[in-house]
Amino acid sequence: MTEEEFKAGQVLLFDKPLEWTSFQLVNKVRWLIRKNFKIKKIKVGHAGTLDPLATGLLIICTGKATKTIDMLQGHEKEYTGTFTLGATTPSYDMETEVDKKFPTEHLSEEKIHKATEAFMGDIQQYPPVFSALKKDGKRLYEYARKGEDVEVSARNVNISEFEITRIDFPEVHFRVVCSKGTYIRSLAHDFGKELESGAYLSSLRRTRIGAHEVKDAHDLDSFINEYLTGEE
Repeated sequence: MTEEEFKAGQVLLFDKPLEWTSFQLVNKVRWLIRKNFKIKKIKVGHAGTLDPLATGLLIICTGKATKTIDMLQGHEKEYTGTFTLGATTPSYDMETEVDKKFPTEHLSEEKIHKATEAFMGDIQQYPPVFSALKKDGKRLYEYARKGEDVEVSARNVNISEFEITRIDFPEVHFRVVCSKGTYIRSLAHDFGKELESGAYLSSLRRTRIGAHEVKDAHDLDSFINEYLTGEE
């Protein structure tokens, strides 16, 4: 691909590696393009953050295609992953240590499957306090990491599909199709409450954004080989 094509605008699909931030992947792609064409500047951005502990589809736009980011972010998303039952963490995932444990003896496979019904359709959801949302000019996680209390407002989201695909107790495997703004970490936490037993998100993979699927995504090596000169 030529420099002009990247500047005119490309929508690139990447499979974000575990423990990378979305920002790190964008920076790496920008650096590779700049290095390959020996240019100082090019616009590069992503359409929807993935947490460091999540993998899967991250759409990265270059040049004039960055103008489509808002539209891409609005598309429905599909995720697969696992909840771990019987405990909670402050971040609702594995970023922080378990803070509370709960009984699970009352749980059955039938109850676990039935609990998904409470989250179908339009629902109100509270984002995690360990999130990048801003309040009074600061990220929520900045308050949370200092142990400061912060009030978080509920938001309206839509869950069109939510199924339990396998139960390996205490892990529950799931698939979710949801609207923009849905926090799967919050869904894990609320799912635990619905079961009267804690839960946290123990793995997450984004498999689709709109019509774009992770099976069509690049890793960095295949991106270099297909779009650049083949030299990192």
